[in-house]
Amino acid sequence: MREMDVYIDTEEIAEFFFRHLTERGYVPSEEELAEIADITFEYLIEKCIIDEEITD
Repeated sequence: MREMDVYIDTEEIAEFFFRHLTERGYVPSEEELAEIADITFEYLIEKCIIDEEITD
């Protein structure tokens, strides 16, 4: 399996969930979306799907 660089941020995750949740009739608040995005990001790190890279 080849390695590739993938860049994911929590804002991108939040936008993804907002789009899909609103299509299903849910209207989450910005705070709820931020929490969902953070949890999703942490899940991807925990499962070793992504590595967290700290940028300044």
